Amino acid sequence: MLEGIFVEGLLYGIMALGVFITFRVLDFPDLSVDGTFPLGAAVMAVSVLAGMPFFISYPLVFLAGALAGSITAFIHIKLKVPHLLAGILTMTMLWSINIRVLGGRANLPLLRMHTSLDRVKEMLSPYVREEVALLLFFLVLLALLKFLLDLFFHTDLGLALGALGNNEQMVVAVGENPHTLKIIGVSFSNGLVALSGGLAAQYQGFADVNLGQGIIISGLASVMLGEFLIRSNRISMIILRVILGSVLFRAIMFLARYHGYYIGLTPNDLKLIAGLLIITSIVVSQVRTTRYASVK
Repeated sequence: MLEGIFVEGLLYGIMALGVFITFRVLDFPDLSVDGTFPLGAAVMAVSVLAGMPFFISYPLVFLAGALAGSITAFIHIKLKVPHLLAGILTMTMLWSINIRVLGGRANLPLLRMHTSLDRVKEMLSPYVREEVALLLFFLVLLALLKFLLDLFFHTDLGLALGALGNNEQMVVAVGENPHTLKIIGVSFSNGLVALSGGLAAQYQGFADVNLGQGIIISGLASVMLGEFLIRSNRISMIILRVILGSVLFRAIMFLARYHGYYIGLTPNDLKLIAGLLIITSIVVSQVRTTRYASVK
């Protein structure tokens, strides 16, 4: 049980990191995430069925998500469409594209296919249980991803992306093109989301066109819950708290799903709970900010 919570938390933590980049770093509310998550699952499923090696399928999944993100940024920047509407347009168009990627089907099972996660379980099966093997794999994967993101946000490009969300005029003043930075940031964000979708397809054993329905809500909840766990301005701690927030969110959803009947909750109430978590996080954050300002 605990292994499953941590595995799902880490798996969807990759998606939460993508949401964090757009919402917190770029200040770009991107709703196309609901489309790029199943896009990653669809591309991964087709790649597995085609027998592609993992060192080709994973970059392909990331590039597919990055391309979808660049379309969102292009619609917003070049066509002057508000970012929320640009994300909705991309998300809507991706539903049809995902159906085509899946070969005209809404669902593509992978239960009889040998995925990279199956290989991980086979490699570690002599030493640990399958659930623990997956947990170790995702721990290593997230540690590596966190290390790379820490490095990236200390580069000139990473610092420019961080400055873009806070003060776009300052970015222009130092000679950077904010439009180019925004395209890079949104593309990178959706690449991570698609990568999470590809892993989710292997973990769950299928790719579905509706796999990303409401995924943006869980991503936002993970980001906001993490902000209560660790209060820091250091990018390394900020990235860590996003991952921990994802694990906490999955734990809350698990408790609501399997023990919520004590207070009359059903699985149909999970989206309501996720929405209430976000609202509560916003209210508490505003209260904290107000108190901090009054103390100063």
